[in-house]
Order: sequence, then structure tokens, then C-alpha cells
Amino acid sequence: MKSLRHLLLACTAALLLASAARASDWSEDYAAAQALAKKEHKYVLLDFTGSDWCSWCKKTDAEVFSTPAFKDFADKKLVLVTVDFPRKRELSDAVKAQNEKLKNTYSVQGYPTLVVLDPDGKTVFTQEGYEPGGPEAFIAKFPK
Repeated sequence: MKSLRHLLLACTAALLLASAARASDWSEDYAAAQALAKKEHKYVLLDFTGSDWCSWCKKTDAEVFSTPAFKDFADKKLVLVTVDFPRKRELSDAVKAQNEKLKNTYSVQGYPTLVVLDPDGKTVFTQEGYEPGGPEAFIAKFPK
């Protein structure tokens, strides 16, 4: 019985680790995301958002980022970074400073703004505001 319990615990731990490593998981760590993108030859998607107040950000999340098609694409091609400017949720001072710097670097004027970088950190494209068309419209913007 003990060995069965240990086997189940080991399997559960392996599944948790595997799911935590999926690219469709969002990070707040820009530097780590850049390093991972370079190592894995993926794009970096910076999602400048007001996650707890911006209705267009929530619509983009629901219609694009939360879909199976986007998640499948992201797992293969993207490292995802949330650059959040919430009103109700408190961010660490380090994340606040990083987000302000990124906002200035990419001249973000409103939310949502999506910035896609190649593995070397060069801007591939920027999307300002909500755009209809779901994940297919977003994915179509990537170089083939």
C-alpha cells in the first residue's frame, strides 16, 4: 500500500512539474522570459494589461489567450509575460519598476498593448488595443 501511495505521489509531482513548464503559463519575469526565449528559439509576448480593471484586456484574455488554439500555439512558439498595471492587486516593488521601464521602452499608451519580440529581443509587431478575430487573427500576424 505504501509503494502505491509513493507511486501516486511521484506521478502527481511529475504532472505538476510538467504542467508548470508549459509555455502557455504566464510569467511576470521579463529577464527570465527573454533568456528562455533565446534558449528555446521562441518569441516573447508582452501583454501590457490592466488585468483587474481594463474591460478590453479582459475581452482579449477571454477571446484569445484563454482559448485552446492560442494555448497550443503558445506552447510551441511563445514565452508569455504579463506586464500588469492593476488597481486592486498589489505588485512587488521590483515588478512595478520592471513594468514601468517596459512601458516606457515600448511607448505603451493604453491597454491592452501586445508587443511580440523575436528571440533576440527585436520587436516583431505591436498590437494596440483589442482586435476582434480571436486567436486565429492574432496568430496570423506571426512570420511563417
